Amino acid sequence: MVSEIETIISQLIAFRDAREWEQFHNPKDLAIAISAEAGELLECFLWKNAEEANPEKIREELADVLAFSFLLAHRCGFDIKEIMMDKVRKNGEKYPVEKAKGTAKKYDEL
Repeated sequence: MVSEIETIISQLIAFRDAREWEQFHNPKDLAIAISAEAGELLECFLWKNAEEANPEKIREELADVLAFSFLLAHRCGFDIKEIMMDKVRKNGEKYPVEKAKGTAKKYDEL
């Protein structure tokens, strides 16, 4: 059974390959693209309160960040579900509920 993540990645790859863009999608440039798109996402909130940001623009920029992130994970041979679940587990160890609940302190300050 094909997962939703695999379906998304397949669509991204089909889009990329139809345009012959794989040559530009090395890990370094994909990481740079993620950073650039994250900057555009931040720009949605620049000089305004969070609730004033345009939801459609946030949606577009977030999709760009996710698209390049999925392509980078694919290029590096990473399983997205696996790396995300591993990160949640690691964060659970670094931020146990009894120490982290209700605080924004970093793990080394808890």
